[in-house]
Amino acid sequence: MNSNTKEILSMSYSQISTTLSQYTKVIKQAFVMFLIPVVSVMMIEAYKMKAEDIHNIWLHVHYNLLSFVVCNGVIILGMGVYMMSPRSIYLVDFSCYKPPSHLKVDFSLFMHHSTLTGNFTPSSLEFQRKILERSGLGEETYLPQALHNIPPTISMAAARDEAKQVMFGVLDDLFANTNVRPEDVGILVVNCSLFNPTPSLAAMIVNKYKMKSNVKSFSLGGMGCSAGVIAIDIAKDMLQLNKNTYAVVVSTESVTQNWYFGNDKSMLLPNCLFRSGGAAILLSNKASDWTRAKYKLVHVVRTQTGADDKAFEAVTQREDDAGKIGVSLSRDLMVIAGEALKTNITTLAPLVLPIKEQYLFLYSLVIKKLFNSRRKLYTPNFKLAFDHFCIHGGGRAVLDEIEKNLQLQPEHIESSRMALHRFGNTSSSSIWYELAYTEAKHRVKKGNKVWQIALGSGFKCNSVVWKALTHVEPSPNSPWKDCIHRYPVYVGA
Repeated sequence: MNSNTKEILSMSYSQISTTLSQYTKVIKQAFVMFLIPVVSVMMIEAYKMKAEDIHNIWLHVHYNLLSFVVCNGVIILGMGVYMMSPRSIYLVDFSCYKPPSHLKVDFSLFMHHSTLTGNFTPSSLEFQRKILERSGLGEETYLPQALHNIPPTISMAAARDEAKQVMFGVLDDLFANTNVRPEDVGILVVNCSLFNPTPSLAAMIVNKYKMKSNVKSFSLGGMGCSAGVIAIDIAKDMLQLNKNTYAVVVSTESVTQNWYFGNDKSMLLPNCLFRSGGAAILLSNKASDWTRAKYKLVHVVRTQTGADDKAFEAVTQREDDAGKIGVSLSRDLMVIAGEALKTNITTLAPLVLPIKEQYLFLYSLVIKKLFNSRRKLYTPNFKLAFDHFCIHGGGRAVLDEIEKNLQLQPEHIESSRMALHRFGNTSSSSIWYELAYTEAKHRVKKGNKVWQIALGSGFKCNSVVWKALTHVEPSPNSPWKDCIHRYPVYVGA
């Protein structure tokens, strides 16, 4: 038995033990809840009754004891099942940030400003030009105002301004589209990997919208492009613990303070790929929201491969030899991302695939493990499980690799390539621009399942699965509203 199998069995046993423990507590509580009023009523009635009446009741219960016990057992069992059942989590709506048009940066402007800073050598400038051409980005992505300034305004104040514009922009849209008041929000989860000020980004939102004092707020930092799914997972867990409330998830990244002004080529890549963006998602556990929600949450699967040193160091914020801070991308990133994805789908596959696909995948896995075979592991046909794929658009090379590994067709990865082309790598919010694209194309039908996959530093691969509750229409202020008619576009070979 290999370590992976032991871990799975161990997790299953732990989950079973926890469930049994919870069920035992529920049974005890239900029994007490049932017993106290019954005994009270019996004592009152017994005080009023005559001896003959009590004797008749005893005879009745004696001859119908089995029915009495079975009936109460069914009631208690039903109460236990109801109390232990997880609450349904609904995605009411989401909003993506679309910066103003004056913040657009085409390739020529990017190269012109990079030259004017005077920080880059001719070799570094040429490297950035080639990366831009091969990146899959288009000519209409956005950078914050601080990076349009010459010289760039790299300051805490400028970074705060960027964060406010993005977060407040998407939240204003979200609250307007859903008619939910900020004071109705009980849970707030914000994720931003590289900008973590004090007070926190979550505190900035609470202050801006004057949220109630008992709102449960969280700020996630340093968790990379996959943190958006982690934020959804935290919100889901909190919604299971708190009745009849809303959770808001805000996913963004700060570009202002994290622009690299050195000449280490492994650290110049993020300059060419990352752009301004953000998303806000409204989740609910209210049964009444079932009628207006877009999606229901089905699965969240998280994979952390950071125990491996190469995986841990694949994406690292560090100083270069000249002391300039940036984010370094390892040459092994594609291999590491592929392994993390493989581990993630190994966990996800049994939850979503048809039985035949599960059998073929399990058979392939057993043969490979038992006989140390060099044969390639069977790739499940996830097209049988999902109708739409939203794969984190980290870059063209990442999308090419995932498309090949999952044996997808161009139409399955269209939303990812088009979001990368139009908005660039917007980090953890990219999967929401992709879903917004699919909605804008009117492709999400009732019952469709959507798979969002996010990859990030650490190294992590996280998946979330949604089921459409209706024929989904795009939100009123969709970021694709004024340009969806131009897509898809050809992004080169």
